[in-house]
Amino acid sequence: MKEKVIEDIVKEVLAKMNQTKDVTVDGSIPIAVSARHIHLQQEHVEILFGKDYELTKRHDLSQLGQFAANETLMIAGPKGSIERVRILGPVRPVSQVEVSLTDAFTLGINPPLRESGNIVGSSAITLIGPAGTVHLDEGLIVAQAHIHMNPQEAEMLHVSDGQFVQVEVKSERPITMNRVKVRVSKRYTLEMHIDTDEANTGFITQGTIGNIVYPEEVLLDRRQERSLITVSNPIENITVYEKKLLSKDDVEAIQENIIQINKRTIVTALAYDCAREQNKTIKIV
Repeated sequence: MKEKVIEDIVKEVLAKMNQTKDVTVDGSIPIAVSARHIHLQQEHVEILFGKDYELTKRHDLSQLGQFAANETLMIAGPKGSIERVRILGPVRPVSQVEVSLTDAFTLGINPPLRESGNIVGSSAITLIGPAGTVHLDEGLIVAQAHIHMNPQEAEMLHVSDGQFVQVEVKSERPITMNRVKVRVSKRYTLEMHIDTDEANTGFITQGTIGNIVYPEEVLLDRRQERSLITVSNPIENITVYEKKLLSKDDVEAIQENIIQINKRTIVTALAYDCAREQNKTIKIV
């Protein structure tokens, strides 16, 4: 019971510190479903809600510093409107609206598929708030599926910022998603973002796991990185580590060159870095 409590605390602390999550050799990625939402610049916040108005937090999102606001708006197009569209904070330099293609049909608009933030030449949309109205000449997009991760996770997953990957989702209705963009930043937490249309297509719910589809040569490299036992290593150089968390301090304290762990053991990014520096290998069995 005590170990379970410690494990839960450790997981929570690691998540809040935005450290690397448990990244397995098969490239597993947790998936989050993003409903339609709005990002606003401060000038537009004040037009829509009143002078000097500031967004109020409803709850934190998975990405560091991001939150869902209590405030919502109506968005309107040539053929229809959608009420109570959630605003996400904090404020941004430029306002932007992200919808699904189904939402776009309701509005009577054909927005482009874009990476969030790339709104040049995108569709127009009108925002209606309790204190005023804002018409955006450009700013409405269908967001491209993407994966957030930090640099350590990108290294462990053998991908780089801006790269497009395939992600296989083994749900009740299995699908493979192509051209999923990798976005790498120190402030990111490992998570793939898709819209509601994509989620409905694959029967995907919040927390479903996807797997990056690797070429065979990359899979071989990754298995070799994680493999601990070679013919030249004597058996006495192996230690079996049975705790729930393997940290940098644990790696430093272990004398053997091979550290054998259970696949459920949480390994921190610093532990992997320390093992690499000390020519130690971590074997998952």
